[in-house]
Amino acid sequence: METPALGNCGDFRAGGSPMNILLIVAILAIFTTPVLAQDQPDIAKLKADAENVVKIVSGDKRKIETYCELGDLNDQIDEAKQEQDTEKAEELSQKIDALGSKLGPEFVALADALKNIDPNSQDGQEIGSIFDKLDKLCED
Repeated sequence: METPALGNCGDFRAGGSPMNILLIVAILAIFTTPVLAQDQPDIAKLKADAENVVKIVSGDKRKIETYCELGDLNDQIDEAKQEQDTEKAEELSQKIDALGSKLGPEFVALADALKNIDPNSQDGQEIGSIFDKLDKLCED
């Protein structure tokens, strides 16, 4: 399976450098949960869940490192896709899957809930902006 191209970690603004977290969690949702037909999720709940995930991850040094590692893997996936190396991109996607589960069940549940959200929509951008705090921790 070819992995969708990923942006940079959590920043939905054009030209941003952090990894596009919604795309990462969408990948995690594909690999960790079966595809189920669901109604459109409650955006207010998703925002609250995103705030909770940020709180959980930012309070644990190992989880911050894992979150930032997702960004590094994302860059490697981008390179593999540019080189049209789908095998390497798939291998890296599996690593992203494993790392995502290390962030906890809340992260995995959020990934599942976000699979139907367009990261370019207003809601997607608002949810993505919640992860700015974590993205800044990766810059240190």
